[in-house]
Amino acid sequence: MFVSSSYDFINRAETGSKSMDFIQFASYLGTFVFAITGALKARKHQMDILGAAMLAFVTAYGGGTVRDILIGVRPLSWINDYTALVLVVLAVAIVFLFKKNVIKFRRTIFITDAVGLGLFTVLGIHKCMQADINSGYAIILGTIGATFGGLLADILSNNIPDLLKTGELYATACLIGGTIQVLLEKQGIGENWTLLICIFIVVGIRIVSKWKRISLPEI
Repeated sequence: MFVSSSYDFINRAETGSKSMDFIQFASYLGTFVFAITGALKARKHQMDILGAAMLAFVTAYGGGTVRDILIGVRPLSWINDYTALVLVVLAVAIVFLFKKNVIKFRRTIFITDAVGLGLFTVLGIHKCMQADINSGYAIILGTIGATFGGLLADILSNNIPDLLKTGELYATACLIGGTIQVLLEKQGIGENWTLLICIFIVVGIRIVSKWKRISLPEI
């Protein structure tokens, strides 16, 4: 059983491999942390529990769904993946029960979003390359899968999306990490190590850019 939205990855025939175990774990972890991000955004905007569930679902599934539609995945695997759905519900329940102040909300949202960004970037690129998408478009589609869920959640919560903000790197972190991932894979470095290295690169760039206010030049 595999996750879509940024997490429905390798064919069932490959389930016995060690790399598959890591990819499945990373997929579910990404689903969970992005669902946490969406639920925290809902709390920040004082939504009810249904609104939180919708925002968590959109954040966790939105970007991967857009990506999979673009590469022609049918049917979307998450439709039959109850484990991923349970993780989204669990994320909403945890946020509902766990109280924090607004400042800590912002910090937690940022950290969970950065981790989800790293996970879904590398997993999305990996999936695209498994589907024989060329390297350049795999990086673009991996970035779409990682960022569009948060974009849709921000639009629904009437917020300026992080993807469009100046003063920090968001999609750029995905593009840099994704490019390094493709280069490492072409060098024949172990799959798990490649994914781990690039996850840390994306998360690191995202955190440092926020901390140091590093951004692309304004138009």
